[in-house]
Amino acid sequence: MKKTTKTLVIMALSIALNIVVGNVVLLLKLPIYLDTLGTMLTSLLFGPIAGMSVGLASGVITGVTADLYSLYFSPVQIAVGLMTGLLFHRQVACPFWLKVLGVALPGTLIASSITVLLFGGITSSGSSLIVQLLTGLGLNQTLSVFLIQLVTDYADRFIALSLVLATVRLLPGYRKLVTPKNK
Repeated sequence: MKKTTKTLVIMALSIALNIVVGNVVLLLKLPIYLDTLGTMLTSLLFGPIAGMSVGLASGVITGVTADLYSLYFSPVQIAVGLMTGLLFHRQVACPFWLKVLGVALPGTLIASSITVLLFGGITSSGSSLIVQLLTGLGLNQTLSVFLIQLVTDYADRFIALSLVLATVRLLPGYRKLVTPKNK
């Protein structure tokens, strides 16, 4: 990752994007998060290290200022930054839906573990309402958390990555960003 002024400005704006969109979604109690848009954008443009840095900073700032739960879920942001950078910045050749799963699954495993072990299955997100419903219907709480987390994470990452890729295509010189470097 080459640290230029442009890179640092985009990273700072990506942190702000994560915080603002994440807080709006939290306020609306939507069952998705969209708090990784900036992490994904930075990872796609500058690689996994930059994305992981943005994700960690976003989680810490949001956790200290607005939603304490975000602090505990910072490892999810780091995983999203890593996987987005590995699969999209390095341009792994596989279908989009599979790349989204590759980005979502590590975060799902981490988030489910944190939710169950630290918070008893209930957090501040809108998806906790669905977890409570499934648990009330007799499904094991850990399984409820994992299933809902998987569905909401996949939907969240699909929407976020679609928005990020559409945004990158609008950038001047985007072909350099999406053309394999070996050709």
